[in-house]
Amino acid sequence: MTRELQAVLFDLDGTVCDTEPSWMAAEFAMAKRYGAEWTPADGLALVGNDLIVSGTYIKERMGLTQSVDDVVEELLAGVMAAVAERGPAWRPGALELLAACNDAEVPTALVTMSYTNFATALLDKMPRGHFDAIVTGDQVSHGKPAPDPYLLAAELLGVDATLCIAIEDSPTGAASAEAAGCLVVVVPNHVEVSSDGRRHQVASLAKLQVEDLRMLLEQDVRV
Repeated sequence: MTRELQAVLFDLDGTVCDTEPSWMAAEFAMAKRYGAEWTPADGLALVGNDLIVSGTYIKERMGLTQSVDDVVEELLAGVMAAVAERGPAWRPGALELLAACNDAEVPTALVTMSYTNFATALLDKMPRGHFDAIVTGDQVSHGKPAPDPYLLAAELLGVDATLCIAIEDSPTGAASAEAAGCLVVVVPNHVEVSSDGRRHQVASLAKLQVEDLRMLLEQDVRV
C-alpha cells in the first residue's frame, strides 16, 4: 500500500529557529538574579521540554519560592527579551522547506512547547512560509514527550498522524512525535538524539526537499 505524505509537522525551538542560546541566556540571568547556581548542563537538560517541567526543574534547582507558573512567566519574559535583542536565528533550510511545503500544498503545522505569546512573536518575524496550524505548550495538558501535541496538530489539520513527518531536534520532541505515530526527521542541534525507532537523521534541512520527505514515508516500514 502506498503511504502518501499528508502533512509535515515542525518543531520550533532549535529546529525552525535556533532560540536555545536565548533560553540559556534567560536561565543564567535568572540564576544570577537569585544568586543561584546554574550550569550549561542544566540548560541542555531542559531542551525540548514542556515548560511546566522546565519551570519545576528551575524552581527546584535554584531554590525559588514562587510558583512554577510564575517561574515560567519570568523565564519566557527573559527569552523574549533575549530573542528581541539577538534577532531570530533561522536554522539553515528550515524556512525554505516550509515554503516548499506551502508551494506543494502539503499541510504544515508548528508543534512547540513554547507558549503562544512567544511563538506568535517569533512567527511574525518569519520572512517566508506559513503554518496551517499551530500547537503551543499552553494548549495541551500533556506536553512533549507525550504524544498529545502531535496528535492535536494532526487533528487540527484533519490528517492521519501516522502519515505525517515530524521535524525535531531533541530527544523529548522526537519521542513525542514517535509516540503519536509520526515518522521523525531529526536535525540535531544542541543535544544528541538517538537514531532509535522511526527516525532519520539529517545534518541539515538546507538540501531537504518535499520529494525527499515523500520518499522517506513511502519507504518507511512500520514495526
